Amino acid sequence: MPSGLAPLDYYRATCSPDSYPMLDGARECAVCIIGAGFAGLGTACSLHERGMADLVVLEAQHVGFGASGRNGGFVFGGFSLDERALQSQAGAAEAQALYGMSVAAVETIRGRIRRHGIACDAREAGAILANWFDDDRLLDARQRFMAEHMGVQWQRISRADLGELLQTTRYHGGLFEPAAFHFHPLKYAQGLARVLSGHGIAIHEHSRVARIERDGARWRITTTRGQVRAREVVMCCGGYLGRLHRKLSSAALPIATYVMTTEPLGARLAEAIRTQAAVYDTRFAFDYYRALPDTRLLWGGRIAVRDRDAASVARLLYGDMLKVYPQLAGVRVEHAWSGLMSYARHKMPQVGRLPDGMWYAMGFGGHGVGPTTLAGELLASALLGDLEGMARFEQWGLPFAGGPAGKLAAQLVYWYHSLRDLMRS
Repeated sequence: MPSGLAPLDYYRATCSPDSYPMLDGARECAVCIIGAGFAGLGTACSLHERGMADLVVLEAQHVGFGASGRNGGFVFGGFSLDERALQSQAGAAEAQALYGMSVAAVETIRGRIRRHGIACDAREAGAILANWFDDDRLLDARQRFMAEHMGVQWQRISRADLGELLQTTRYHGGLFEPAAFHFHPLKYAQGLARVLSGHGIAIHEHSRVARIERDGARWRITTTRGQVRAREVVMCCGGYLGRLHRKLSSAALPIATYVMTTEPLGARLAEAIRTQAAVYDTRFAFDYYRALPDTRLLWGGRIAVRDRDAASVARLLYGDMLKVYPQLAGVRVEHAWSGLMSYARHKMPQVGRLPDGMWYAMGFGGHGVGPTTLAGELLASALLGDLEGMARFEQWGLPFAGGPAGKLAAQLVYWYHSLRDLMRS
């Protein structure tokens, strides 16, 4: 594989972000949100849309620094917990209602992009679930289950038709989800921040929170050079929470995933991919990829308990890409990166309020674009007195994620399922 990777990931290299001042000095507000990723910005947007503007958003790095600005850019319904397991745990009616809430969140994202004119390379092209295994029953069962139990119609793609769209013999037909789309996630996060800032909501970058404590009936949030006193505080830190809050940190596993982009392929892209739809496959640890507007191919996959350097990510994913599209041998990888996702042991979003009154949203795993937006809607409603929506997630709660042993267990589970998928195929 040719060497010479760009110093920045693709998303940061292809946008011109606004900058927001570091918090310097003291200020007061109604709600202080910690974390300027999708969950934090989504909560701020949902509160603003409900008429609240007395908000402060604190970010340790820059807007969209974590998984929100580094993910594959897929926008579709569902959670990290698959739909059958969701039904088993929540019951048929409740599972369908929860899935419907995630689909509604996708429409919320669409609406914000359209309403605010956010230029984030959104492509309304759907998503394809490509069958890695030579077994049509898998697709039959998934299509039927989604229609009967989740109320969505996924369209069957025959082996021959999928072979025209994806020039590979690796897949055995697929399902098309027409309501899905994909976008540049960092541009979207920056667009949300721009909208909020334009309406007077304070965003402070490079303002790492060092301490959160009660101050009478309010909260005192202390950063390196400033302090916020707020009536309410909302924690939205995901995989980069660190040790900021012991209870929340103990309930989440920071898990890494990897992404790369090729050089612009021009006409050569059609030698492999002849669709604008985003693609993922039916394995436990699946590949996910999509063609970008400039004819690059973005490719992601794998799960690990640690970040890797860009060169290692590029080597791993380049090999994965060639297993599906050997005709792309020799293309240059220009960007490669990794990032941490926040996983809960139960794979459902963790949205709620601690006994001391702190609100939180985390644990979105590898399926967070829609659910983070949903979490923002739930938190905004709860902060304004409507707790019904948020209460639907109480059954999953904040179970201990296992610490270092939990990370080892997660890695072993990944290896086990990867081996099982290999044997099956």
